Amino acid sequence: MVSPTGVCVVSLTRVPHEPWEHSSLLAPALQGTPRGDGWQVGMRHGPARVSLGPMNRRSGAGQQRRARRSSLDPRPPGAGGPDAVQRQKLLRVRGRSVAWIPPVALLAAIAAFDWNTTGEFRVISWVVLVPGIAAAICGVWGTLVIAALALGTFVLEDNSWPHQYQTGLPDFILVVAGGALAVLACVVRVRGEQRMLHMRDIAETTRSTVLRPLPPGWGDLEHAAVYLAADSEARVGGDFYDIQPGPQGTRLLLGDVQGKGLGAVAAAAALLGTFRESAYHEPDLGTVAAHLEVRMARHVRYCAAVGRDNDADADRFATVVLVGFPETDPSYVEVVNFGHEPPLVVTPEGVRSLPAGEGLPAGFGELAHGATPPTLRVPLTPGETLLLVTDGVTEARDAAGEFYPLRERVAGAVAADRRVAEPARLVRYVRDGTLRHCGGRLDDDTTIFAVRRHRREERSARSPFTSVPPGAP
Repeated sequence: MVSPTGVCVVSLTRVPHEPWEHSSLLAPALQGTPRGDGWQVGMRHGPARVSLGPMNRRSGAGQQRRARRSSLDPRPPGAGGPDAVQRQKLLRVRGRSVAWIPPVALLAAIAAFDWNTTGEFRVISWVVLVPGIAAAICGVWGTLVIAALALGTFVLEDNSWPHQYQTGLPDFILVVAGGALAVLACVVRVRGEQRMLHMRDIAETTRSTVLRPLPPGWGDLEHAAVYLAADSEARVGGDFYDIQPGPQGTRLLLGDVQGKGLGAVAAAAALLGTFRESAYHEPDLGTVAAHLEVRMARHVRYCAAVGRDNDADADRFATVVLVGFPETDPSYVEVVNFGHEPPLVVTPEGVRSLPAGEGLPAGFGELAHGATPPTLRVPLTPGETLLLVTDGVTEARDAAGEFYPLRERVAGAVAADRRVAEPARLVRYVRDGTLRHCGGRLDDDTTIFAVRRHRREERSARSPFTSVPPGAP
């Protein structure tokens, strides 16, 4: 038996070339079919990137970059997002920047108004406002040009008046100083935005490394997933999921580590590493669950040993749901639930919930005297879709403070259109419904994961065990 091991991930990346390239902390989620099928969806709003359905057969970094660039913002209109990204999106028309229009229009309005006033009431010195507005929405060179244009307009128009009506040296100094300060403020703003985008790109790459992309049909399952990051300063969260085929069948897990930041990502990486080894080698799903409990406790002790014993790391725990698809009998699944939201079974005929189980979150093993949650055997036939979500879905609130009614909404959608039970359509529906319900602002990281076993006539002749190439992750 191979002992479960953890995974340590260190990731570096470059500053993104364009603002929309940084996208999130992403957790990559899975794969996508060709865009013509309407299944692959990329999210660049805020810190998340999304993909649905099986992975495009085209591979390689170049193809992945092209897929990311051809994305669709899944959030409803008016949903909030990072200020820098939103500003650049709003100030571009057909790919061309129009950020210069507001300050130039204001400059023209001030000059026209001053030209049509009497000599006793001069407003030309108001052009000092123009570089300040440019500093907020334009680049450094654009702000510098507009500041020079404002100064030139001031000098030309002021000198066109008789000497007794000219504003004089004090206002000239005011306009020069205002322009210089505006350029300086713009430099500070642009550097801050570049730093922010760089850090988000690092967070995204870290999440992409922890959450590996899953091949199409991995483990003889049709699958789709989406990860949405919360609208908060901590752009990295602890949601995680994976599928691991092995000799005993295919196992999957979905979990949510308490807290945010790199500490939560480190805990998620540790649990994922243990799951990938244990799920492959261990014949019993309960043993896999026991390894996860031990790994969580070891991770907490490690954080204390290296001095990361703050309240968040010392009390770190994770809710996890483990599902096993036996190779020999496709009529049922095995489920171990560490205090997580119970999965839903979605079929064209309706929606039902799996038993919640009685387990505590992983990391609370001492309270249960070392006992792990029981392994439940639940009927699940090929073609029935299993929907797993984190609490970002079930605890999403609307303006009235009401939680998102996941089961009722999914049941209504399936009754109206049986095709919603398909994994990709189901994930898309739950994602859109959650974002509409909370107005596009999530209080917690959100993961939606749907899988179903292929029907017998669709299944590959090769088992998950024989389909794993030597050295595969």
